[in-house]
Amino acid sequence: MDESAPTDATTAVDKALASRLAQLDHAVHALADAPEFSKNTKVRRVLDGLHRVLMQPGGCDAIRERAEKLENAGLFAGTDWAQPDILVPGFVGPSLRSGNDDTFVLEATSELRMAAIVAGEFEHPAVTAEDARRFLSQVLALNLDVLFTPPSESERVRLGRTAHLIRDLFGFVAGQIGYDSVLDELVEEIWRILRQRPIQVDTIKDMVTRIAIYRDDPTVDLGTSGQGLDRLITALFGTTDACREDPGVEVYRSRLEAMDVEALQFEARGFARAMHDTGLVSPYHATLTQFLVDHYSYVLPEALGLSDTGRTCLTRYPELVHRLIEETVYPETAQCLYGLALLLDRGILHQPPIVPSLWRQISLKLAPAVQERLITTFGPVPAPQSRLLGGLLSMLGQPLGVGQGDNPTCQSARALSMWAYNDPDYLLQMVVWAARDEEIVMHFEGQSISSTESVSGVATSDPVDLDPASLLLVPHLDRIYAEMVRRCAGRPGDPHRWVNPEFHGWWSAREFHIDVDVETGNLVDLDGFLRQFYAAYHPEYNGHQPLIHPQPAGVAVTDSAARYVGWHAITILRVNTDPDGVMRVYFFNPNNDSGQDWGDGVVVGTAGNGERAGEGSLPFDQFASRLYIFHTDPLENGEPQRIPCEDIDRIVGYIERSWGAERSVRAGYQPVQE
Repeated sequence: MDESAPTDATTAVDKALASRLAQLDHAVHALADAPEFSKNTKVRRVLDGLHRVLMQPGGCDAIRERAEKLENAGLFAGTDWAQPDILVPGFVGPSLRSGNDDTFVLEATSELRMAAIVAGEFEHPAVTAEDARRFLSQVLALNLDVLFTPPSESERVRLGRTAHLIRDLFGFVAGQIGYDSVLDELVEEIWRILRQRPIQVDTIKDMVTRIAIYRDDPTVDLGTSGQGLDRLITALFGTTDACREDPGVEVYRSRLEAMDVEALQFEARGFARAMHDTGLVSPYHATLTQFLVDHYSYVLPEALGLSDTGRTCLTRYPELVHRLIEETVYPETAQCLYGLALLLDRGILHQPPIVPSLWRQISLKLAPAVQERLITTFGPVPAPQSRLLGGLLSMLGQPLGVGQGDNPTCQSARALSMWAYNDPDYLLQMVVWAARDEEIVMHFEGQSISSTESVSGVATSDPVDLDPASLLLVPHLDRIYAEMVRRCAGRPGDPHRWVNPEFHGWWSAREFHIDVDVETGNLVDLDGFLRQFYAAYHPEYNGHQPLIHPQPAGVAVTDSAARYVGWHAITILRVNTDPDGVMRVYFFNPNNDSGQDWGDGVVVGTAGNGERAGEGSLPFDQFASRLYIFHTDPLENGEPQRIPCEDIDRIVGYIERSWGAERSVRAGYQPVQE
């Protein structure tokens, strides 16, 4: 028998695909011929036809071949996929798994459109072949688990056949662009996030673990690229010669017991280098640190990679530091070791309230409900008290690593970061109230507000995707913040004028500036607003006065097409020149990843422009173009009249081309005559 001859089953499949393609082509032709006002009545048949084709072997290839005709017919018109040059790779996976058939079909067809551009079959006016390849590489990198693993039981139940279609789609795309570029994009994305030093790195650790497993699997071909991958894998699983083959922590512990001091110092220096290089902490590092506390505590400074400041703190408070390690550092919570090292390097143990506050936290008994919540979220090992204390060390050591997760709680996350950065003993007190009493009481204009008596917060449910300290505190803070806003009901203007200083702390300046009319949404007094911002924050116009305390501010977030997305709370940290001499605003963004493209050339930097870990930055004028709320000291006016009109005009141009496009920009802009 000729093995190359088609079988009956193959012939049947080919006939089924041909039949569905004929129906699809007819529907596409009808859509293309329809006048604009009636195209939406023709799209339904095209979407149904695409779905049927995708369910057939060879369907992805057939749709890729028709990508140009589908776009020209108007399939994507009026949808989120109409402009492929501004699509976001991170949204692809959630769209495919949304459970909505039309969303799945449009997203899948859009990916196949990109594959057609890569193949040179479709010369798109807005996307080059290289742009399309990079986009698809990022999509596959962010969905690596889908690419190489079968659907889970819950995924099969929720998505049914679509769960397999997603894998068919990604497999086809990977075959088109190759796995090498996927790995390069994934490693680059991991390093980009790690340079910001977030507290929560479990997702990244899981990703590195999966890559390590796939790379050793002979059935998976990841290519030979991925520079920087070895540094990530060895940082977690093979940092030193004694754990190179990932033997397990028990075996590693037995090896430590046989080492002399010189060998232990070599181990300590190796782990410290990897930790500070990547921001990741190996479970073996936790095992080594516990061993050193028990037997060779004088090697601890090397194991933590401490600066002179950190060594001084450790020397001054050895009993406290040893106890913190004993209580918090386990293989399951190794990451808090990095927070402890940075806490010591910050020197905050020299602030009088911090040491007794940490001793109190060590002996604190958690309320039963708090214990239950921590166990439900993080598991029973280690104990919830240790889990919370470890999370607190991370927050105190990495105040700019706090994230809000997938929750509308940017105000609360900003407050936690600000307190960890600027008022750590107040943060420690907050934790005690929430953990022991299950209540936080704050004051608004002399009146107390209890987190247990407030009706509700901004979030509709308690978040679960946060670090341990945030998990405990955010629900309380969110309800208090919402109650403060409610108490401003009926007052003219934006409630943050009164809420921000009361909620965040006395250092939040009392003078409030906003360039949006709350009732109409239109822009007001842009010239005065921008001049006041320059006069308060730009060193050349405020007498070269550096920012002393972090200040709350609000920005109008825009997407990569400069379209308005929403209001967002950030913290202005400092204003300074970058290595190229450009004046920049350095700020904290609690949304988990500061690196964002806000359109019109406004791209937030996170590294390479003088940023410290966790900071985002923009040139001063670009930052001002997205700012809509800021605070100043009412007694420090600067020199607003000195700001050149061309600087103001340039910023107004940015606003006109982005979030101010429909907000009567010129009506709210009356420039000062020079």
